[in-house]
Amino acid sequence: MATNPVPDHVPPEMVRDFSLFTSPGMPPTLNGDPHAAVARVHDGPPIFYSRYNTQDGRGTWVITRAADQRKVLQDAETFSSHRSIFSSILGENWPTIPLELDPPAHGVFRSLLNPLLSPKRVLALEPAVRERAVELIERIAASGTSCDVMKDFAFPFAVSTFLRFLGLPDDRLDTFVGWGKDLLHGDDKERPVAARTIVAFIDELAAMRRQEAVDDFMTFIVQAQVEGRRLTDTQVRGIGVLVFVAGLDTVAAAIGFDLAYLARNLKDQQLLRSEPDRIPLATEELLRAYSPIQLIRVATKDIDFEGAPIRKGDYVSCATMIANRDPAEFACPNTIDLEREDNRHESFGYGPHRCLGSHLARREIVIGLEEWLARIPAFRVKQGTAPITSGGHVFGIENLILDWS
Repeated sequence: MATNPVPDHVPPEMVRDFSLFTSPGMPPTLNGDPHAAVARVHDGPPIFYSRYNTQDGRGTWVITRAADQRKVLQDAETFSSHRSIFSSILGENWPTIPLELDPPAHGVFRSLLNPLLSPKRVLALEPAVRERAVELIERIAASGTSCDVMKDFAFPFAVSTFLRFLGLPDDRLDTFVGWGKDLLHGDDKERPVAARTIVAFIDELAAMRRQEAVDDFMTFIVQAQVEGRRLTDTQVRGIGVLVFVAGLDTVAAAIGFDLAYLARNLKDQQLLRSEPDRIPLATEELLRAYSPIQLIRVATKDIDFEGAPIRKGDYVSCATMIANRDPAEFACPNTIDLEREDNRHESFGYGPHRCLGSHLARREIVIGLEEWLARIPAFRVKQGTAPITSGGHVFGIENLILDWS
């Protein structure tokens, strides 16, 4: 991976050899535990500079303490979300919306979209989400005593839920999952191709909904008005791309890491199997322990932040998987305690940009675990196999073969 020189304003003693992409345990590794690997940063300074901590090899300040991350994420005036990270892959400059907008514009679009993913709306979606989980799991149970849980359950379940939300059929599910993998985990050749393909798809879908309205998310967006006017094509694209990409990987990855944990910890698996009422609380602990997202901000001005000389234009990394293993925030942070109370994890971010889809994501994970444990006997990672884990902006897991023979 390309590296950048250390900027002149960064003291040499604040530079550390670290990357969410390439540090030990980060690249695709058999049986790797990338979350435990990043937790080791808590043995060092609370803030340091890494020369290579983004997909394009840029350096970032790394904020390790949860309290400091909250300060950064709450202060949109000093730490901007506007990076145009998706469009920059294409050599363009437009934001995904509302993620890469700063206040006050962020609040305008957030208010527009909030009702679509409110707790009330998620409750209305829940029967269809549960029906899809049951359908997939019963198909798996009927076909044998082993499966590739990412391919056979986690991705089809999470992605079909989000496709239903978008108003799209399941018949291209595998294609969409492929686009997401190339975009989030692909190389320098695969990412631009995937980005162009996704943009073309979103533009085409928007054009279709303008021609013929149906009761779905994209129709809502192309018909919506903000401050008395319809959204521009670029704004429609920015919203569509964000929702599309957000639905492709994160929930599936979370379910995969959760099932991998339960496959290796049969006592906890049996506890949730015998007392399913514990699953919602356990899900919060698993979200804490296996958070998949790195959040990045850009400094809008020079600031000395908790001893770090951050300068205008510097990238600042708030990795949720680091904050969620902070010993100042959580007792025994590397121990998975499914009965942990008052679990104030940051898996969905913090501040004005807290994840818009958090209510839906949380319910998907709970439902997925409930139905899996209700229908699949005691399971383990299949002997002779090893799941492949990967780091990056979104942590991933694949080739997770579970066996219940």
